[in-house]
Amino acid sequence: MANSPLSIAMISDFFHPNVGGVENHIYMLSVNLLRRGHKVIVITHSYPPDRVGVRWLLPGLKVYYIPFTTLVSSATLPDFLTFLPYFRNIILRERITLIHAHASLSALGHEGILHAHLLGVRTVFTDHSLFGFADAASILTNKLLEATMRTVGATICVSHTGRENTVLRANLAPEDVYVIPNSLIADQFLPAATPLTSDTVTIVVVSRLAYRKGVDLLVAAAPRICAACPNVRFVVGGDGPKLIDLLQMREKYFLQDRIELLGPVLHRDVPKVLTRGAIFLNTSLTEAFGTAILEAACAGLYIVSTRVGGVPEILPEDMISFALPTEDDIFRAIVEAIDIVQHGKHDPHRAHERIRGFYDWKQVAVRTEKVYRAVMDSPPQNLWTRIERTMGLGPFVGPIFTIILAVDCLFFMCLEYWYPREDIDYVDKQWGKHRFEEVLET
Repeated sequence: MANSPLSIAMISDFFHPNVGGVENHIYMLSVNLLRRGHKVIVITHSYPPDRVGVRWLLPGLKVYYIPFTTLVSSATLPDFLTFLPYFRNIILRERITLIHAHASLSALGHEGILHAHLLGVRTVFTDHSLFGFADAASILTNKLLEATMRTVGATICVSHTGRENTVLRANLAPEDVYVIPNSLIADQFLPAATPLTSDTVTIVVVSRLAYRKGVDLLVAAAPRICAACPNVRFVVGGDGPKLIDLLQMREKYFLQDRIELLGPVLHRDVPKVLTRGAIFLNTSLTEAFGTAILEAACAGLYIVSTRVGGVPEILPEDMISFALPTEDDIFRAIVEAIDIVQHGKHDPHRAHERIRGFYDWKQVAVRTEKVYRAVMDSPPQNLWTRIERTMGLGPFVGPIFTIILAVDCLFFMCLEYWYPREDIDYVDKQWGKHRFEEVLET
C-alpha cells in the first residue's frame, strides 16, 4: 500500500555516542520517521567500554551495537562476510523491508547494501562527504562506492555539490541521485536574549581541529586579525590533532587573553558557545554541507566561510561572507564581517527566523519518505542483473566483486541451513510501537 508504514534499518559506522554531522543526521531522521508512523532501528558497531548489544534512545529508537572493533576514524574493517550472520538475524527478526546506509567510509553501510538483496530488502544510500579523485585512498573508496551503487535502489546527497561529486565518483546517472539537505532544530539555537553591548567583537570557531577543517588557515590568520583589530577576540571549541598548533600559535604571539581554547564541546553545549559571539568563522578546505554553519546562523551569528563544496548553497548571500581558502582572503572577509556586525547591518533575530523557515527535519523526513516509496515501487533486481552490473565495473575490478558476490550468496545459503528462519526469535510487531507511544505520553 502507498501509505503503509515501512520497517527501516539505518546502517552506519557513525552513530551516537560519537558526535558529528552524520550521527546527528541519522538520529534526527530516524526520530522524525518514527513520528510519521514508520518502524526504525539503527545498526552500528560497539563503542568502548560497554556500549554493545541492544540499546534504546529517546524517544523510542532501538539501536543494535554489533560487537565489532573500529579500524580508524570510527570505521570498522570491511570484510564483507563477518557482518552477514548479525545482519541476517536482525533484518529477519525485526521484519525490515528497507535499509538506509549512510557515509561512503562506512564499511557496515556497504556490507548492508551487499547483503540486503539476499533477503529481498530494498536499499537507499546517503553520501555525506566530498572526496577527491587523484590520491590512492580516494581511488579505492570511489571504486568501492561505484561497486555498491551498482545494486542500490536510490542515492541521496546532502547538497547539489555533493551530488555532482558522487555522480562522478560512482559513475551514476545524475537523474538517479536525489538532493535532501541536512537540517536542525531551530529552537535549540536561539540568539542571545539581549544584544551584545560590549565593543569587543567575538569570533567563534566550533570545529573538529583537523587538517580538512582548515585549522592551518586559522593558525595563520588569527594573529593578523588580532594585530589589526584590537577589539577582536576568538573563542575556539573543538578537539583534534591540530589543537597543538593552536596552542603553539597562542603562545608564540602572546594571545592567551585574546584566543580562548575550550577543548571538546558537547553538542548540547554548542548553543551556549555560539551565543557568546557575533561572527562564526569556518575555514574548511572541503565541506559537503556544513551543519555547524547552519547552527551558527540560526543562533544569530554572521558567517564567514571559505567558498568550498556545498557551503554556498546553505545561506542567503546577505548572511555570509565568503573567502578563498587563503590567509589573506580570510583576513579580508573577517574585516568586512566586523564592519557589518559593528554597524548593525546584521539582525540576529531576523536571521534566526529565516533559518527556521528554510530548514525543518519534518520536511527532510517527508522528502526522504518519498524516496523510500519510489524504491519500494521499483522492480527488484534478481541475481543475474546484479552479476551483470557488477561485471560492468571493469575487466579487473568486475570479477573481484563478482566473486565476493558469489561467496556472499554461498555463505548466506549455509546460514539458511545452519540457522533456519523458524528458529529466529522474532520481535512483536506492535511492541516497539507501544513503547514509542508510551514515551511520547510521558
